[in-house]
Amino acid sequence: MLDELDQFDKNQVWELLPKPTNTAIVGTKWVFINKLNEDGKVVINKARLVAQGYSQHEGVGYDETFALVARLESIRILLAYASIKGFKLFHMDVKSAFLNGFIYDEVYAK
Repeated sequence: MLDELDQFDKNQVWELLPKPTNTAIVGTKWVFINKLNEDGKVVINKARLVAQGYSQHEGVGYDETFALVARLESIRILLAYASIKGFKLFHMDVKSAFLNGFIYDEVYAK
């Protein structure tokens, strides 16, 4: 959880403000995940701060939702293409990929 908050501070993605009036505020919650090894033992405890999507209002950014992970069909196409072309693929985990985009609208979260 502290790693996630440190990424927010490091990338300067938010600032603390008083609650504005007459403005939609998106709720947030923490999601905790235990990563297991092949024996079923907990190896890593992960935490991620996520927006509560059900607090969106239709017509206000309602159709602009993005998945944090690739679709399975996309991965299959990539693997098939790499196999045909003889490409070498590497796997990597990007901790804060969603923090690298820009939001040009003001978004208030609690």
